[in-house]
Parts: sequence; structure tokens; C-alpha cells
Amino acid sequence: MASNPGSDAVLGPHKSMLSGSPRTKKFPLTEQEVFYMNCRAAYLTVFKSSLENIVSKDQLYLALQHAGRNPSQKTINKYWTPQTAKLNFDDFCIILSKEKPTSKAELLKSFKQLDVNDNGSILHSDLHKYLTKRGEKMTQEEVNAVINLADVNADGKFDYIKFCKLYMTTSEQCLKTTLERLEADSKLRWQQFGSHIEGSPERDSSPAPKPSPRIIRKNDQETFSSKGDPSQSLLSATRKFKTSVSFTITMSANSNRESKLTEPNLKDWQCAQSKGCFFLEEDGEVVSHQYKMHIAQRSVLYLTIKPLNLSQTEGKRSPWLSVDTALYILKENEDRAEPQLMCFTELQNREVFGWTGELGPGIYWLIPSTTGCRLKKEIKPVTEEAQLVYRDETGELFLTSEFRSTLSEIFEIIDLDGNGLISLEEYNFFELRTSGEKCDEDAWAVCRENFDTKKNELTRQGFMDLHLMEANDREGDPLDLWVTLHSMGYNKALELTEACPFVINIYAERCKPRIKAIHMEACSGQLERAICKSVLDRSDAKVMDGYENIIVHTCNYDTWITSIIENKSDDKVIIHINNELSRNCVNNRGLSVFAVEVAPRSTMVCQHVMPLNERKEWIYYCVYSLVS
Repeated sequence: MASNPGSDAVLGPHKSMLSGSPRTKKFPLTEQEVFYMNCRAAYLTVFKSSLENIVSKDQLYLALQHAGRNPSQKTINKYWTPQTAKLNFDDFCIILSKEKPTSKAELLKSFKQLDVNDNGSILHSDLHKYLTKRGEKMTQEEVNAVINLADVNADGKFDYIKFCKLYMTTSEQCLKTTLERLEADSKLRWQQFGSHIEGSPERDSSPAPKPSPRIIRKNDQETFSSKGDPSQSLLSATRKFKTSVSFTITMSANSNRESKLTEPNLKDWQCAQSKGCFFLEEDGEVVSHQYKMHIAQRSVLYLTIKPLNLSQTEGKRSPWLSVDTALYILKENEDRAEPQLMCFTELQNREVFGWTGELGPGIYWLIPSTTGCRLKKEIKPVTEEAQLVYRDETGELFLTSEFRSTLSEIFEIIDLDGNGLISLEEYNFFELRTSGEKCDEDAWAVCRENFDTKKNELTRQGFMDLHLMEANDREGDPLDLWVTLHSMGYNKALELTEACPFVINIYAERCKPRIKAIHMEACSGQLERAICKSVLDRSDAKVMDGYENIIVHTCNYDTWITSIIENKSDDKVIIHINNELSRNCVNNRGLSVFAVEVAPRSTMVCQHVMPLNERKEWIYYCVYSLVS
């Protein structure tokens, strides 16, 4: 198809995204810059700004821990003398440059001195005797904290190999969490820290920070090491975990369970349907359509959500059909700032998740959700890139059959009402996803003039021709086409790997339900609050021993498990999560061991867990530890 004067108006959003968003050239960080970045990340875990000073031993200890150090009391006393009133950020950087992180091998070597049987464990009686009598003596309370750590103690023995792994992983995860926070907050990235400035695109050979006179002392030149004393290593390490709780749930194979979702007799019921899609972002966040449902009168409803099978080959199963889906139903109320959670589709029959019940008249939000256990970033690289366009012997440009098939799939996904046509509203969801902009009425009028339409809506052939025109505008260069494909979740082999299309069906016994897609946004915020509310209403709750304001809630939904952490205190907390003893399990974090930060007086979703193989038994065993 030949290009025409209206082509720029139709495809403007695609082009503006590419031309108006040049990538900033990035240089690899130097070793010094990496060091300062880690210093900042640790400092900001304790303080709101680099301008704040360390004013106590406890603050110094905590900041050093978040920097992955293993400070003994002797180390703290070396830098915080009776004459010390405060330390600034530059002082902190100097301390970190001198106190190198303890390696796992060094920590293991320390404990091995107490392992008389050389079997990786120490009797509690021997451990108690050593920790209270030798080295940096621990109090009875501190020793009890060691012995009560759930995942490293069993049968009167302390498993120091597991403990060392736990300790090292926590240090890494704490640092990772703070680095991610630093990266996410642009204000912090551009903030001046001491004498080092972050954010300049050019290389800046910043001078080394100048220490304040208060910490330049004779013993600063002394070499200090606590690595040969296991009591000092253990004392410091155990202070990372103030207390812990564990959960164990054994689940039978899903194939052995009877379906709990029963479809009612839908004869004479009225139905409404809409399609949608989960899209996986670069950072792992999930974006999806969100909807409003209108119910005219009180009625029994049957709501379902399931992955949409787009396969055009008979007998071929779409790979995303194994992705779990759910639908949270919230009611709008004039007297409430937040919509009220009414129910969600927790019952399952194969790939269908549903709910049956009675709802009163009104407007309801329908928020789709997926745990993220099955919808994940593609790991396997694609070596060969599919061909999207070709030229015949006359030089005319055509779309390949493989690309036309993919465009047909995309057409099915964005045709939300399933009428075989694309309206302006439906097309704008597609445009927002692929270019970040909307097509206005004038551009849509140009589209109708140049491409096949029916009832002012774009046909499948018109959708194909639009993309052929885009290829012609680029003289056959498929760059813009690949931007569209990647945004829609397709890889270089034209496989849909980072998206999951779904379909919602609503059946009402006494009235005609209505559903409309309102916007597309990240599955967070309102959805997170709905998930937390559903878990709180029916969970197994465990309070952290000695910290009654920190509560871990775990809810078993038969086909998946969700845990949330409730922090009722006025301080943020860091919780270390260890799933290493779970069997046949996969979680949405993609890590067996990780740490999360919970804001003051808040509740957050910690993790979702599902079976790796649904046909086998799976065991959920998780230890939650409060990090000091």
C-alpha cells in the first residue's frame, strides 16, 4: 500500500515515542562510584537525608549492618569513643572503607572452631557455654534469640552452615533493597552526600571525603579483626534477626482435588463479556485493564475470569493458559473514600476462576490480578529474529504470514467487546500500551478515510493495512513494528511470552449487567489493598515474639498461598524471608531468600506461592525473621 498524507497523523504516537525519547548514554560505574552508591544506600536506610548525622552507637551499628558489615562491640567502640558526639556521612564512608565485609568463608571458619564433631552443627549446651563465658560475652536474652531462630535450630543443635548462608543472603538482600529504593527516588539520586555528588552524566573525579577531626585517632591505624572469634561474629550476626516465625503447609497435588467452582444453571441469565490483558513490564511489574461493572438491581451473579486461548492451530495450546488469574470486586460508595471489597474469584475449575453470590444495585470496580508466579520475564534468549516484512519481485512490500498471524492475535486481544471490530476507545488502549499516547478524533477520522472500517470501527484488514503502511513509511525497516510487538509481550520469535490475555464473563439472574474497561494501570495500590483485606479476613496470623506490632498473615487458597506482613508500629521494619526448605514451590519474587521493607503503620503483600508442578504434592515452609 502506498503512503499517503494522512499517515503521520495516524501513526504519530509510534513515531513520537521513538524520536522524542532518545536513550541517555550510560557509562559503566567505576569502583569508587559503586562504593559511594552502596554507602548512600546504607545511610538512607537509617536516615532521611545525608545531611543528618549519626548521633548514637545504635545508629552507627545499624548503618554498618545495612552496609553489609559485621561490627562487634569492639569495632563500634573504636569509632565511637566517649568524646564522640556525632559522625557525618563522610565519616561513615571512611569507616566502611576500613571495615571490609565478612566473607562467608571467614564466618564458617569462626564457627568451625566450636564444631567438635565436624558435622556442621553445634550443641545448644556447648553454644550457650561458649557465648556466655568467652569472647564478647552475650546475654541470656541474646543467646535465646540465637537458639530460637526457627530455620537454623533443630533437635538441640545449631546449624551454623545454614545460619551463615542466611546471614550472608540477608546482608545482600538488605543492600539490594536499599539500592532499589535509591534508584527509584530521583530526589535521592541527585542529592549531595558529603563531598560526593551523584547524578552528573560526565565523569567526575570527586576528591576523597575528608574525615572530621573527631574520628582521627591513633587507633585508626591499628589493624582490627574479629574474624577469629566466633562469639563476636555470632553476636553481631544474630543481632540481624531479633525474632522469627515459621509456617508449614502441605498441599496435595491439584489434579487430586475435586473442582470447587460449580457453574449454576445459566438458562435465562443475561451475560456481559469483556477481554483484557496482563502485561509484564521491564521491572517485573504487571499492568492490566481495569473495569467498572453496573448492576441495575439486586441479583445473583456468576463471575468468571480465565486466560484467553488465541491459538489458531487446532490442538495447539497457548502457553499462557497456565497463568493464574483472579478478579477482585469492589463497590463504589459515596460515603467512603475507598471502594469496599465485596468478593473475589477464588474458586477454580481448571483455568477458570469464578465466584457466585448476590450483589446489590450499584457500580463496582473489577480489578484483575495474577500472582506473578507463572507470568514472569523470559529467561531463555531467542537467537533468531522472525521476519516481519518482505518484498516481491516488483519491489512491493508485504507482511509475512507469520507477522499477519501475530497481528491477528493482537487484534483479538485489543477487541475488548469481541465484536470483531476495533473502536476508538479500544484502539486507544492499544496506543497507550505501545506508544504512551492516545489517538484523537481527528487522527481517527484520517484512519477511517484510509483504512477499511465498518460502523466507524477498524476492521481486521484495516488493522493489517495500518501496520503495512507503517512499514512502508520506514521503507521496510521493522523497528517501529518491533516496538509494538515487544510492548504487547511478544519476543523476537513472535511468541507471546510476557503477556497473558484474559476474558471476563458476568452472568446475572435478574438484570442485564454492563462492563466497561476504564483504564490500564499497574496491578498495585487499590489491588494491593484488596488482596491484603482478603487475607486479613481469613488468614493464619502469627505475631513476632516480643514484637506484638509485627504480624505475619498467611492464607491458603488451595491453589496458591499468599502471605502479607502487617506493621502496626511507628517505625519501618525489614523482614527477611527464607523459603529454602519449601518443596515443589515457586513464588512471585523469583527468589528463595529475600528481604522486604514494611513502612510504618502499613500492610504489604509479601509473596504469593504456587506449586511448580501441579500434579505433585507441594510443601510450603517459610521462615520470617525480623531484621534489626
